[in-house]
Amino acid sequence: MSQAAAPSAAALLQAQQRAFRAEGPVPAAVRQQRLQDVIAMLLKHEGALVTAMGEDFGGRPSVFSLMNDILGSLGALKHARDHLAGWMGDDPRPSIAPFDNFGATAWVRYQPKGVVGIIGTWNAPLFTLLSPLASALAAGNRAVLKPSEVAPRTAAALATAAQDCLDPEVVAVVTGDAAVAADFTRQPFNHLVFTGSTAVGRLVMQAAAQNLVPVTLELGGKSPVLIGQSADIANAAERIAVGKSLNSGQLCVAPDTVWVHAAQLDKLIAALQQVYGGLYPDLATNADVTPVVNEHHFARVESYVADAGARGARVAMAGDWPMAEGVASRRMPLRLVVNPPADSEISQHEIFGPAMVLRTFNDIREAVTSINQGERPLALYYFGQDAAEQQWVLDHTLSGGVSINDVTMHPALHDAPFGGVGASGMGHYHGREGFLEFSHQRSVYSAGAHDPRREWGMLPPYTAAFEQMLRGALTP
Repeated sequence: MSQAAAPSAAALLQAQQRAFRAEGPVPAAVRQQRLQDVIAMLLKHEGALVTAMGEDFGGRPSVFSLMNDILGSLGALKHARDHLAGWMGDDPRPSIAPFDNFGATAWVRYQPKGVVGIIGTWNAPLFTLLSPLASALAAGNRAVLKPSEVAPRTAAALATAAQDCLDPEVVAVVTGDAAVAADFTRQPFNHLVFTGSTAVGRLVMQAAAQNLVPVTLELGGKSPVLIGQSADIANAAERIAVGKSLNSGQLCVAPDTVWVHAAQLDKLIAALQQVYGGLYPDLATNADVTPVVNEHHFARVESYVADAGARGARVAMAGDWPMAEGVASRRMPLRLVVNPPADSEISQHEIFGPAMVLRTFNDIREAVTSINQGERPLALYYFGQDAAEQQWVLDHTLSGGVSINDVTMHPALHDAPFGGVGASGMGHYHGREGFLEFSHQRSVYSAGAHDPRREWGMLPPYTAAFEQMLRGALTP
């Protein structure tokens, strides 16, 4: 089917909502089969999808696409498939006194909302669609997916795979440019998921509000790393370098700003340079290095580093960069920008690429104070062996999630919620919390056979005795 003849988001939404209303309750076995269908699609079309992701990035390593987008999605889908039956049951709750003594009961029933719209992003073009899809299908919903237009080959490959393997009245894919994405956000979905920048997230939320559509937003931010003085600097440098190198820093949870004691700064820089140089001894033609996705983002990251350098910040480089070849391949070394001014571009914006800010402190409380003055990040990382300091950091910061003595690991927890807070997003997917996110939590009260209100004088005409009984309940 050509793109011109493809159904619009509005048409797919209407078809899915009709099918949802006609279907009624969605048994566990049906939900499991729908998840299994998506799993089968991934397994059948894995080669084409990995190739498409590589082409969209101009050379993204197939190993990373397999690890992050294929296996990451499969993990989320399988976890939902294998656990949803245990999430679905009614949840008994205490009834209302004194009616509970006469047989009144209460429970919460978890029901699907209907059709979920999911807008993915280019940096993890499958995972940001299929991981929330796992939670949406586990909850009994249907879904329309909108892949990022910045990764058009992946979008087309996913649309082909879905058309081959999935019922479009259960899961459908809409492709197209930014105008299609904007139209998508204006549709009356029963829930809308968006992964991307905070600025676009605000626009998505505004559009969804016109139809009172609830939203889940995963938005990123300047995820900080705190290195306590009790940390092993060599170990911290290795884990940070490895985490930052994933997708060349083009991840929403990539380390953005690293805080280290002033006395340990040079040791950290040297360790980062050694580790990164060992991982990637050359850059321009290294198939293990993910290119920056396009010229626009390449120039953006370069401008951040150049602006900081022009303002007097020290810039160190980890990894070689043959200038002409590096620019042509869009493969960058890791630049370490030390203590840039607060008003510099790299201090103000999420880097989302192979550069990182290093900031020094004399007391870790100074670093936490500075972090708390900014927007709440999607991820926060702490390195150190001081248990009291670790607990203090957890108690005095707020972020979407935390990894301790490592980076970028907590999003891989299939049975723990993943999401942001404040400017880094709202809502969660993964695990039971993802199931709850896409379920309507419906309170149910069931009356007992006997109603004592008339014999107890609780119905009009009200008496002084009834008022006295009510006042007797005014207790501290």
